[in-house]
Amino acid sequence: MTAMPSFTGDAIPYGGGDPYADYRTADFPFTHHADLADRRLGAAVIAANDEFFAQRENLLLPERAEFDPERFGHKGKIMDGWETRRRRGGSAGHPWPTAEDHDWALVRLGAPGVVRGIVVDTAHFRGNHPQAVSIEGACVPGAPSPEALLSDDVKWTTLVPRTPVGGHAANGFEVGVGQRFTHLRVNQHPDGGIARLRVYGEVVPDPAWLAVLGTFDVVALENGGRVEDASDRFYSPATHTIQPGRSRTMDDGWETRRRRDRGHDWIRYRLAAQAAVRAVEIDTACLKGNSAGWASVSVRDGEGGEGDEWTEIVPRTRLQPDTNHRFVLPEPAVGTHARVDIYPDGGISRLRLYGSLTTEGATRLTARHQELSS
Repeated sequence: MTAMPSFTGDAIPYGGGDPYADYRTADFPFTHHADLADRRLGAAVIAANDEFFAQRENLLLPERAEFDPERFGHKGKIMDGWETRRRRGGSAGHPWPTAEDHDWALVRLGAPGVVRGIVVDTAHFRGNHPQAVSIEGACVPGAPSPEALLSDDVKWTTLVPRTPVGGHAANGFEVGVGQRFTHLRVNQHPDGGIARLRVYGEVVPDPAWLAVLGTFDVVALENGGRVEDASDRFYSPATHTIQPGRSRTMDDGWETRRRRDRGHDWIRYRLAAQAAVRAVEIDTACLKGNSAGWASVSVRDGEGGEGDEWTEIVPRTRLQPDTNHRFVLPEPAVGTHARVDIYPDGGISRLRLYGSLTTEGATRLTARHQELSS
């Protein structure tokens, strides 16, 4: 197994031109998972001990950090990230911070789940990034206040031990803790700035909440659905199709490259659990000259072993650009997986599968939730 690349130390000072030209990054193995700290899922940075130079909310902005070398404010250089003031020691004889001194921010995940990897992005923080970071996770039901999270009653589990990081770099960390978390505490030692935080993992929804809903979108990311594979991710991730809400821009959907063969494109999904699907939505919002020409939807019950056949529940149907297409099924279709096929290429913005968990699906989801929350 190849070790992940890591970055330490300052980056070179900005010398003009493209500020990302010397940015240090890598293809981390966990980034195919959903970002549990996505603002679109309801994630937020609910508190920080210091945000003197740049506010904590910047940590979760979906776009990459920007850098304007000419932009200054009354506190100094304006940075697109979370930046704290410089820590000092207690006296002239010892002006340096202690080994324990650090700044922290509390992050509420938009979708609670199992964290598989974290990226601490210090883009444009070249000499003012933290020397090291550490990250902890907690599982607390409801909507606890920052004061409640910081109380002695909350158990915090180390996800990333104190580790040196580099400036102007995507610092990636694999996480091997198989537990469900709702909140993170991000620590930077002793001070500095972080541009963005990405928390990749698997959503583990609350089965009691889904049971109360009854009928819901069983493939939605926030309800525990996920993309397992896709034929093409050239322009945008397939995971966009199960994000909350309708697309507001063309790139907030799934779009493939133009095919020059006789094939077609597809996405395969895993549902929240075994479910009975009763209605389907295929939305092409904001895709006008590049929406898919036709689409079909199928479900499968099982892991794809012998006898686990795909059953078509929406036959190949002509799609209109920038339109939400709705289909009521003549009878419920039971499955654990779903697949949307588009012909020949193009894109869709959202897929919705409305239904309810079967008894078997609800039982398995409850058991997994209990196992990961203990």
